[in-house]
Amino acid sequence: MNAEQLERIRSGKGFFAALDQSGGSTPKALGLYGIAKDAYSTDEEMFDLVHEMRTRIMTSPSFDGEKVLAAILFEQTMDREVAGLPTGDYLWERKGIVPFVKVDQGLAEAGDGVRLMKPLTKLDALLERAAGKRIFGTKMRSVIDEANPVGISNAVAQQFAEGARIAAAGLVPILEPEVTITAPDRGHAEDLLKQEIFAFLESWPEERPVMFKLSIPVADGFYSDLIAHPKVLRVVALSGGFSRLDADERLARNPGLIASFSRALSEGLTAQQSDADFDAMLAASVDAIYAASIT
Repeated sequence: MNAEQLERIRSGKGFFAALDQSGGSTPKALGLYGIAKDAYSTDEEMFDLVHEMRTRIMTSPSFDGEKVLAAILFEQTMDREVAGLPTGDYLWERKGIVPFVKVDQGLAEAGDGVRLMKPLTKLDALLERAAGKRIFGTKMRSVIDEANPVGISNAVAQQFAEGARIAAAGLVPILEPEVTITAPDRGHAEDLLKQEIFAFLESWPEERPVMFKLSIPVADGFYSDLIAHPKVLRVVALSGGFSRLDADERLARNPGLIASFSRALSEGLTAQQSDADFDAMLAASVDAIYAASIT
């Protein structure tokens, strides 16, 4: 674990850029970027196009370590290069941005009001590659659709079990049990979720940092005690379907909670924009998300 990166994540000002759309979400991301499905005919062409989009974001002058603390990468993005360097090295050496990688393999079928992660059958090999590419940490997502105590307990248990494997491999896990913003009685689901997280934290090793990526809560300041927990390195928030403006306003009401936005970060960016217009739009997004994250 890189000590300089650890301290940057622990105490740095800024937010996380989530550049980790995978195969299932890539067509939608490209569509929002102005690239229609008829522009590619194979997965290889699709992933080439999304890497071009991500490269344009990462090499943009406004995307740098002054306001962006870390970037979460899709596995293929980690394996590729940006400006002649492995992506993780480019981010850290050229931009001062700490690299993470998404490690889950998608969601299983719904049950007990949640969608657990599919079995992480490729995790060990992926962690070995990530360590070789000097990636600092990981992220993995499961989804909570209802305030179901059994389902929420199962989701948190799975996240911590896989997180322990990741920490043992020397990387810092971001656990992401997302409560959907459309969940009935979302506030109650968040109550149950936080109770489960604190219960599992009791036995988490103090020497192994852990992070959380959570939905912006219904009650302002709801995760302040989790943010202050001595075993928790950082708590970041997903935009969860809120517009960037709405997500920024909600985030700003939660001191210590910082953004880890994907769609909200790239909102308004298109392939058809000139480089100057693209960077201006990205700069406005970065500035607004940064301001909301340093409250």
